[in-house]
Amino acid sequence: MKKSLNVLLIEDNTIEIMKMNRTISLLKLDHKITEAKTADEALKILEKKDSLPDIIFLDLNMPKISGIEFLSILKKDEDLHHIPTMILTTSNNKKDVLDCYKIGISGYILKPLKYEDYVAKIESALNYWSINELKIS
Repeated sequence: MKKSLNVLLIEDNTIEIMKMNRTISLLKLDHKITEAKTADEALKILEKKDSLPDIIFLDLNMPKISGIEFLSILKKDEDLHHIPTMILTTSNNKKDVLDCYKIGISGYILKPLKYEDYVAKIESALNYWSINELKIS
């Protein structure tokens, strides 16, 4: 049985945030999206340990604290390191991919140019995590 997910989207690009929300609406999914435009904002959201997200979608190209730096902070925190984190980025740099997996990501999704391909990738990722047996809350 699929469960509704609390998703934390860490993305500084307003168009990308709108694209994610549009995709969730188009797919008629019952997931709650919480948006953070910076890593600092995401860390403030994650301080509320009683309402942790079920999954995090993280862009790598962020202002101030990069996605990789944020990921390192997240994975060192005893209360947060278990949260599945999917990278959602335009970077196909092999070093970025390897660095992220070494730190402990759950997946790496390249943002495709075609919206239909984006929808398919997001749908697959959310479908997987909505049937996964990891119970966070």
